[in-house]
Amino acid sequence: MNKKKKVEPLTGQELLDKVKELESISKEQKAKECGYYTITKNGVERVNMMKFLNALIDAEGIELDSHSSSDGRGGRSASYKISVQQNKNLLIGSAYTKQMGLEPGDEFKITLGRKHIRLQQLEREDDTEATA
Repeated sequence: MNKKKKVEPLTGQELLDKVKELESISKEQKAKECGYYTITKNGVERVNMMKFLNALIDAEGIELDSHSSSDGRGGRSASYKISVQQNKNLLIGSAYTKQMGLEPGDEFKITLGRKHIRLQQLEREDDTEATA
């Protein structure tokens, strides 16, 4: 059985340069040439496109996970978990409202379930008038 030595996956500028060099081949072949594949027990090569594409995104310096504010201030990020406060209120922080593009005065319908609370945004009056 002919064993092929696995190439260490390229990262950073080295990855970007190699992808540019290989512009005339398919993305699967590019991923394989850049070391983003595994060899199964049966000797079959499997291309790992997700790792390859994530490495490209990282190499380009694109940050998909963070949501920094446009004014440069930090603040809390949304953890998607809240607790009932001492005064028995639930506070939905600005990280969520900013992410949804909500504005002061936006209204919601509240529906209570057995173990959940559902908020459904109501349409603004000026939005419904514009479509009528």
